Amino acid sequence: MTDRITVHRDGKDIYDIILEHSFARLGEEVSRLGINGRKICIVSDSNVAPIYLDAVKEQLTPYCHTMGSFVFPAGEEQKNLDTVRDLYRYLICHHYDRKDVLVALGGGVVGDLCGYSAATYLRGIRFIQVPTTLLSQVDSSIGGKTGVDFDSYKNMVGAFHMPILVYTNTATLQTLSKEQYASGMGEIIKHGLIQSHDYYDWIDSHVSEINRREDETCRTMILESDRVKQKIVEEDPLELGQRALLNFGHTLGHAIEKLMDFQLLHGQCVALGCIGAVHLSVLRGFLSEEEEQAIRRTLHRFGLPVSLKGLHLNKEEILAATKKDKKMDSGRIRFILLRRIGEAYIDSTVSDQELLDTICWMSEENDE
Repeated sequence: MTDRITVHRDGKDIYDIILEHSFARLGEEVSRLGINGRKICIVSDSNVAPIYLDAVKEQLTPYCHTMGSFVFPAGEEQKNLDTVRDLYRYLICHHYDRKDVLVALGGGVVGDLCGYSAATYLRGIRFIQVPTTLLSQVDSSIGGKTGVDFDSYKNMVGAFHMPILVYTNTATLQTLSKEQYASGMGEIIKHGLIQSHDYYDWIDSHVSEINRREDETCRTMILESDRVKQKIVEEDPLELGQRALLNFGHTLGHAIEKLMDFQLLHGQCVALGCIGAVHLSVLRGFLSEEEEQAIRRTLHRFGLPVSLKGLHLNKEEILAATKKDKKMDSGRIRFILLRRIGEAYIDSTVSDQELLDTICWMSEENDE
């Protein structure tokens, strides 16, 4: 059974998000896009390519003139302008033009890097997202935000460039490590916290099924998270307002991610950032301490970190790193906080002392 969500902009259909349990319909979906006879380059990394590259090539080859692939070493440290430059060289040497297509096959690093390359090569060519991690299936493949890191600063160089298709094969979840799978749950729990108390409660009541990666439960969860993101990006495609709510947990999360030299996965850092944002929401009087502890327990049940204890990070350095976040507004940090579970808002009044106190609290708290 195919599940399909159509993303719109200004009332027009922009692209479909397809959920399947295999790659069997990928070629058919691509054939609808009017790219027959064009060159396709599949961009992937050294972890994903050995598992899925041949299967995706088999699906797409009948619908293109020339099939190519560009595979780079896996890891966040490869998400930089040097790798983009290598991809440009490949595309130039193999004579890819403006009507040709890139395919991002992999997780968020692949999708972001491929998308940014597509946005900037020849001033923009088309690209398709084929996300293979839970995190990329519910977050980074949707919405057209692309980018690469610059001197360890997360996504500091980027562009908005919408894909022409997002094709999710939920069977790829079975090949993820426990840590990679849990990383995706950091973004999924975030969706419930910022947009839907009911969805958050559903996640909390299906921990066992989700942790077992039961396909029907995972499919339901991915669809709901995709709808959360679809709704927000349709309302604010260029992040001029409400789309910033998706950054819940990311200000502190990105600072921790950078200072850990990307040794923690993105979703793990987002989970820690969510803990900090929830604590600030408690200090504001919006959430109770009981709700705070319940959220910590939920994150912990999915194998996500809930404390800075043991990470050996300097508190003042974390504070300083938040000041280098790209979401700064006139020298002030824009935090996303919660008025209640399911209702987020933008707050630019968090003081350095409040943030430092929160970081200290996170460093003292024990794991569940």
